[in-house]
Order: sequence, then structure tokens, then C-alpha cells
Amino acid sequence: MKQGNVLVAQGGGPTAVINQSLVGAVLEARKFPQVNRVYGALHGVAGIIAEDFLDLTQETTHNLELVAGTPGSALGSTRDKPNEAYCANILKVLIAHDIRYFLYIGGNDSSDTLRIVQTFAQKESYELITVHIPKTIDNDLMVNDHTPGFPSAAKFVASAFAGVNLDNRALPGIYVGVVMGRHAGFLTAASALGRKCRDDGPHLIYLPERNFLIEQFLSDVQSVYNRLGRCVIAVSEGIHDENGTLIATKLPGEVEHDAHGNVQLSGTGALADLLTNTIKTKLGIKRVRGDTFGYLQRSFLGVVSNIDQREAREVGEKACQFALWNDASGTITIHRIGDYSVEYRLDPLEAVAGKTKVMPDEFISEEGTDITPAFRAYLAPLLGNSMPEVFRLRAPVVPKKLG
Repeated sequence: MKQGNVLVAQGGGPTAVINQSLVGAVLEARKFPQVNRVYGALHGVAGIIAEDFLDLTQETTHNLELVAGTPGSALGSTRDKPNEAYCANILKVLIAHDIRYFLYIGGNDSSDTLRIVQTFAQKESYELITVHIPKTIDNDLMVNDHTPGFPSAAKFVASAFAGVNLDNRALPGIYVGVVMGRHAGFLTAASALGRKCRDDGPHLIYLPERNFLIEQFLSDVQSVYNRLGRCVIAVSEGIHDENGTLIATKLPGEVEHDAHGNVQLSGTGALADLLTNTIKTKLGIKRVRGDTFGYLQRSFLGVVSNIDQREAREVGEKACQFALWNDASGTITIHRIGDYSVEYRLDPLEAVAGKTKVMPDEFISEEGTDITPAFRAYLAPLLGNSMPEVFRLRAPVVPKKLG
């Protein structure tokens, strides 16, 4: 066990429970005698390059616990995607501050950063342990049964669509809700978990795991509208046509790109506008509304899953235990056992770095516009505390007197 300092950082999109992982790692690290200081990097790897550190050894346990229950990234995050030169500079900073244990909370890009830094450390014969702590609301990390941050975001999406359904039933029309998910549809699929009655929405769910054909979409919408007089639709931001072209890019005008060169999806309402305008134009339905959930899904207060909180804390703790007890680098992975319980393992960084998990076929209905009971069984335990219940009036209809 190497004497030195621990560095914790947060990367990528914030979540409702990412600070549980931070605090779990910090409190666990402070227990080990070989740890001199526990530092937190402000704004992820960008903060490491700038040497913007907080000494979390001097933070009170009480305040850390309060931060743990607060959504968002307490240390701040970054969208920087380091290349090899960037990672070489990271290592220089780690050496200068005697960082022997580097714990990075993030998605597959974060794990890839650790993999590159670890490679440079080995070339420099610098003793460094790197452990990736999983986080992403997209639930798209390989090997993991699910990823911290996803259950709480899924609970928000399910709750939001349950509310939308009530609104849409009171004032019927067409509603389109665009949910995060560039390549994986887990979060969009979660919209179905708020359904209670047979005619509840969302009535149609479109995922990036299936090709999106606009004419079929319009036919689906018209069919539901003819049957129910209304239609609630959940759409993943990453839907694409049979050629893999994002539907969002079919808008007129210039398409925005993010720092990684990807088409900007979550920061714009363009896809919702495209779909609602198409429905109005092609189907002639007047009452058509659309929303883009955007960043609301990530750090929303009040619908946090207690299961998600607990597991997010534990992956932070386990990262420290593997690093400081076993001197082992890797990524913490979550595995489901029994009816519902989990165990944590340490897998090689290469198992998740730069890879994306998508929804398996068994979770998607044959027609591709709904989920299956298998997905409901998969997600339901992760939502933790029971979903809010809704009820309908059941009084009999009064017969008409005037025909």
C-alpha cells in the first residue's frame, strides 16, 4: 500500500446522486493510514490541468453528508475529452502533488481517460492506482446491470409522463416529449413505468435502437388518435433513419455541434418542434404540443430513488476499498443478483472505456413502439420508493335527457 494522496474528480453530465459517490469515496479514503490528503479536482480533468484542488481532508463529515444528498456535481464537471497529450499533462500534475490514487466519477469517456493516464504512469514507472466510479443517466456502460444516476432520472421521466398523461386526458390532443439518450433508449423507455390504466400514455415510445421512419410514425400517431382521441409520445433524442442519420439533423438551417463534435441534441428543442410541426402539417391535427426534457432529467429534486442513492454511495466506497486495500486499478461494476440485490466487482478499464451499451431486444416490443414486461421487471426495483399513485373517477354516467 503506497503512501500518498488521493484525488477525486467528477466528469460528464451531473446526476441526482453523483455526490453520493463523491462523499462515499472521500469518507472511505480518509479512513486509511497511507492516505495523507484527499483532494477534489474542480471541474474534472480541466481542474487537474489547472491544479484547481480542494483539500477535502479538511471538510467536515457533517457537511459532506449534506452535500451527498444534494443533486448536481459538487466539484463541478467538464466536457473535456482528453487525448494522449492532455493525459500526459494530467500525469505531470498528479506526480507534482504526490497523487497515488486517482478516482474518477463518470461515464465511458472518463474511464478511457483513466486508461490512458494509467498507461503513461506505467511508462514513467510512477506508482499510480486509477479507479473509475460509474455514473450516467443514459445507463449505457457495458458490463454493468445499471448505472448510478439512471434510476433517479428514470423515476423523473416516469413521473413526468404520468403527469403529462393526466393533462392530456383532461385536454386531449397530441403530446411529444423528447428524452435524453443519443444511442441508448433506457431513459426514454422509463416513460412507460408511470402507466396504470390500459389507455394511459405514453401510447408510443421511439428508441434509438430502432430505425425511425417518419411515414410509419405518422401512421402510428393517427391510429392511436383515432382510437383514443389523444396520443402521448415519448421520443429519444437519438432517433435516426434507416441510414443512421439523426432525425434532428433533418431540420432546415445550421445544426449545432458539441465540444466532442457530436450533433447537439439535449440543449435544443428542435426535434420536438420538427415532430410536432410534421404532425400538424401531415395529419391536420390542431392541438399538438411538444417538450424537450433536456437537463431537467439529470439533477431534479424530489424524485430521487433511494436505491440509486445507496448504490451511488457504495460504488464510491468500493472504489476506495479496491484501490487502497488491494492496490488495484479498474472500473467498479454493478451486478444484479437474486430477486433484487447487487454486488460490486472490479473489472478492467478496457471493459467499459469508449464502449456503449444499448437496450437488448427483449426489452423492446415487436412493433418497436413500446416496452415489454421484461423491461418493466428490470426497471421497477431500481425506482426505489414507490411511484406516486393516480386515480380516476368511477361514478356512473348519468343518462342524457335530450338525446
